[in-house]
Amino acid sequence: MKDNTIIMLILCLLLPPVAVFLKSGVGTPLIINIILCIFFYVPGIVHALWVSFK
Repeated sequence: MKDNTIIMLILCLLLPPVAVFLKSGVGTPLIINIILCIFFYVPGIVHALWVSFK
C-alpha cells in the first residue's frame, strides 16, 4: 500500500468529510457526506471510502 492510501483510509475513518473534500473538492459528494455524517456516522464513513477509492 502506498503512504497516500493509508492516509486516506485513516481520514475516511476519522474525518469522512475531510477525506471527501480532499478527493473531490467542494460539490455534491461533500454535501452528501456531511449530511450522512450529521445523521449517522457509519454511512458517512462508507460513503467517504466509496468516493475515495472508486
